[in-house]
Amino acid sequence: MKVIDLTHVIHPNMPVFPGTETPILESANTIEKDNFCEMKMTMYSHTGTHIDAPAHMLKDGATLDKMDVHCFVGRAIILDFKDKKHIQLKDVLQYEDKIAKCDFVIIKTGWSKFWGKQEYFEEFPYISIDVANWLVKFNLKGIGVDAISIDDMKSTSFQVHKTLMKNNLIIIENLTNLEKIEDEFFTLTALPLKTLNADGAPIRAIAII
Repeated sequence: MKVIDLTHVIHPNMPVFPGTETPILESANTIEKDNFCEMKMTMYSHTGTHIDAPAHMLKDGATLDKMDVHCFVGRAIILDFKDKKHIQLKDVLQYEDKIAKCDFVIIKTGWSKFWGKQEYFEEFPYISIDVANWLVKFNLKGIGVDAISIDDMKSTSFQVHKTLMKNNLIIIENLTNLEKIEDEFFTLTALPLKTLNADGAPIRAIAII
């Protein structure tokens, strides 16, 4: 068995979605003073490698704490679109039979190589609304990407997000190390923090080969 970490490290200088604040990690207790070490963390619910719950954009959407834990674990297929800027329906149709046997579709764009650089927020590959409408026809649990968003950065309507969320799919963003997965299929574990009324949460995502 091989386990691959697909998660970015959370730290005060990390990239965050434009308009949000970077995490604040401060010492609350120290071994020298208190005989134990503890840190106080302040951060947005969509910091780093994270899950978007349907409640992130839908008024009556499900929150992560209300979703059964099996929603965050399953068989995944990785689709390599490193050479695409706009992933369209014609690009994914060839994978129909394989997707039908999976719980998650993980889209590898190669964009995680720009993590920590301005380029990470600019012109990253994203899926079209036609792809989103096609994917919801399968019995999937979620879609994951190695970019800051599954929608175009210029989008203000977030059509792709909302199409997936209306069908109760979770969205995983800011994955990394997808190039280390050599197999087409793997087991994905993407467990979120179980906070009350969670519209999203950081996760520790791993691939199990």
